[in-house]
Amino acid sequence: MKFTQSIKKNFQFRFVYNKGKSLANRYLVMYVIKNKKYPDSNRLGISVSKKVGKSVVRSRVTRLIKESYRLMEEDIQRGYDIVVIARSSAAECDYSQINKALLSLLKKHDLLTKKS
Repeated sequence: MKFTQSIKKNFQFRFVYNKGKSLANRYLVMYVIKNKKYPDSNRLGISVSKKVGKSVVRSRVTRLIKESYRLMEEDIQRGYDIVVIARSSAAECDYSQINKALLSLLKKHDLLTKKS
């Protein structure tokens, strides 16, 4: 991903959970907060708990979210920390459902640029 770094540390996730604004739909929950430290890029964290499924299922859901984000990355405003949490219903989803869910949450958070 060109414009995105990963959130990997627990304190970074907790900061976004505690200070960020959250919205949800059937498959995903998204927390977003403005990041003043990295104004030219986003930071993305993906969380898929054991409630979603075993490790193969969790990895698949993570890959689907990451790929969906990657393909629409150029249309997303920069300078934000974004944490995406998969709900247990995401285990049965295919790519198009995850893509629609992620797109709707980005629209609700008003993170898409005006051209999209």
